[in-house]
Amino acid sequence: MISRATSKTMFPARFQLIGALNPSPSGYYDGNQTRTNPQAILRYLSRLSGPLLDRFDMSIEIPALPRGTLTKGGDRGDSTVTIKARVDYARQQMLTRSGKVNALLSTRELEQYCPLQQADAAFLENALHQLGLSVRAYHRIIKVARTIADLAGEPDISRGHLAEALGYRAMDRLLKQINSQII
Repeated sequence: MISRATSKTMFPARFQLIGALNPSPSGYYDGNQTRTNPQAILRYLSRLSGPLLDRFDMSIEIPALPRGTLTKGGDRGDSTVTIKARVDYARQQMLTRSGKVNALLSTRELEQYCPLQQADAAFLENALHQLGLSVRAYHRIIKVARTIADLAGEPDISRGHLAEALGYRAMDRLLKQINSQII
């Protein structure tokens, strides 16, 4: 919604954003072995607002490939046809369960369709406190965990699904690591 003076206009804005970001001004970040000092990385990453980063459901770090990896053969994982079938099945599970995909569930619907066992909820809450994540991140992690369970064909969210969903919060971990190096 855009508000100007005395009028408001609503524009459709449901979209999926997929983006890429260099982890430092130089484009490199190798864990503790960085080619840029931590202060420069923090300055670089601080140009992105925390609330904006918090709205990303998933962020992953893609490490540099060892030399020769691309020229070697080997297992390339599941075929596109196999993955498409798995995604179609998971999507159908979502629509059957709630009438919508997991990403669009409201907080109330999340509680209804994505209940957690008490021990798993405590695990997630502990992880959130350790990583300093928001309530928004909490809900997004549950949605991603529900999707992971759907892709695995499992009816309930397990601690493993929550741990995997937490693993997709790489930007949160990177910022926490950088902040701890500077402080």
